[in-house]
Amino acid sequence: MRKGFKVLYYITVITSALVGLWHFFVPWMFQWYDYLPMQYRNLIVGIDYTNYCFSLLLFGLSLMLILLGRKVLSLNKEVAYFYFFLTFVWLFRACLASFIEPWPLQPIPAAAIGQLVASDVLALMMIIESVAIILSLKKAKKGNG
Repeated sequence: MRKGFKVLYYITVITSALVGLWHFFVPWMFQWYDYLPMQYRNLIVGIDYTNYCFSLLLFGLSLMLILLGRKVLSLNKEVAYFYFFLTFVWLFRACLASFIEPWPLQPIPAAAIGQLVASDVLALMMIIESVAIILSLKKAKKGNG
């Protein structure tokens, strides 16, 4: 693949990994617990479990794709499927933010708008990269078959 697509690949998976890592600290950064009644301990634990599992899966999958980047970029189809899945995750996130259930503008409008723009841009970059990988895979298949 061309160098530009290699750079785009690593930008997308590193950004995704950083979001996954950052998400571990989101509850404290944005003081989630200040908005929840403390008598609902089950709700707090459920939110924590969901956030920690999401963070670990996003960070872990992104880290795996960083480590396996050469295989993806050398068009190993089986490994590329993991990148396609991560692309789908970010596309789903972008659709949620853009069309299905936008993040409320209150209490911090800049955070809501920033998340919307960032998720849409990352999803778009990942779609471009995924299409490039798919086209390269088809081209390689035609050359071999």
